[in-house]
Amino acid sequence: MKRKKYSELLEWKSRKNRKPLIVNGARQVGKTWILKEFGANEYDNVAYINCDNNPAVRSMFSDYDTERMIRVFSAISGEKIEPGKTLIIIDEIQEEPRALTSLKYFCEEAPQYHVAAAGNLLGLSTHEGSGYPVGKTDELYLYPLSFMEFLEALGKDVIVEQMKEGRFEELSLLSENLIDLLRQYYYVGGMPEAVKTYAETSDLQEIRRIQKRILQDYRNDFSKHIPANKLGRVHMVWDSIPSQLAKENKKFIYSAIRKGSRAKEFEEAIEWLSDAGLVHKATCVNKIEMPLKHYEKPNQFKLFINDLGLLGAMADVPADRMLIDSSIFSEYKGSFSEQYVFQQFVSCGIQPYYYTNQNSTMEIDLAVQISDVYPVEVKAEINVKSKSLQTLISNNPKLKGWRFSMLGYKDQGWMVNIPLYLAEAWIEKQIETANR
Repeated sequence: MKRKKYSELLEWKSRKNRKPLIVNGARQVGKTWILKEFGANEYDNVAYINCDNNPAVRSMFSDYDTERMIRVFSAISGEKIEPGKTLIIIDEIQEEPRALTSLKYFCEEAPQYHVAAAGNLLGLSTHEGSGYPVGKTDELYLYPLSFMEFLEALGKDVIVEQMKEGRFEELSLLSENLIDLLRQYYYVGGMPEAVKTYAETSDLQEIRRIQKRILQDYRNDFSKHIPANKLGRVHMVWDSIPSQLAKENKKFIYSAIRKGSRAKEFEEAIEWLSDAGLVHKATCVNKIEMPLKHYEKPNQFKLFINDLGLLGAMADVPADRMLIDSSIFSEYKGSFSEQYVFQQFVSCGIQPYYYTNQNSTMEIDLAVQISDVYPVEVKAEINVKSKSLQTLISNNPKLKGWRFSMLGYKDQGWMVNIPLYLAEAWIEKQIETANR
């Protein structure tokens, strides 16, 4: 299974001022797998240490003598550890605060060793300020598989290569096939186990069982890491997300969680979920100008889940509605399509916002900043009429809009229409152009 973050691991390995690496991400997005794959391909050997339910771990990090720790790592893993030739992987590092703190000492006293740790974001966040090696590590964030990674997992390498080459008009001619693949991604999502199982078996019932089990694992993590007096509110926020996204106006409404609820009751719960990498915010901006962050309205936001497939599992959407009925793109107020586009931006390292004007009479689904700022509309069907984007551009002629829809690729001057199935390819091409 190919992951585009692999190139960042290669860059980390060759970096002169390399620090120990922490691969962050939500549970089960493939952190351990990518590190083991990277170690097997790029190093002579791998010394793997797992901190989860390992009684030897506490004594392993009883002090921060790096020479002693290397000897212990070697003994436990059965591997000879050589600087530059061995990748040391410390897995589930959030389970042992001393292991997390030890990265500081590898940075300062033994930088010749290549050390990479994998951790659950929720567990890691609880150690902030109590031994967390601030400034002493490099970090890489891993997300569920993007649409192009999903296609590669299904063996669609030729299509992906054409996408990467920017053959958008040509690919629009293959829309029927690509829309079918997109429907599959809407159902399966990007969690590695679900994608791998689908690629090998096409067993839709098993995919849903995997998704449900992952959702239950997340709940178990809540109980493990979140104080009991706050746990109920975290569950309430988490459970409300499908209905929040199914509203016409997807702005997060606290009273939709529980009648009469206010922000102060649930703000901390949202931060817990955000720290865990399970939800992502798209904060409102009241101007689409550089830099977007200057125009944030922090108290207004949309809340998206980390994976499209998990959203479908939470909402109990039947497989036939996803895979056969094309109306899935527009049903549920287009929530799946907006979630999908948001997720592709995040997988490309872009933080989306959304826009409303001062009196809230106009709303644009998303707004992003790459080399410039772009208002983004997501239309989950062929009927793409909308006054908001056109009015915004008319009043701000320096802007150029992007519209992701079921129509083919077309540059209309003031706005570019990009087929939903080319969203990630389009985003990556814009990033590539901006970085030249």
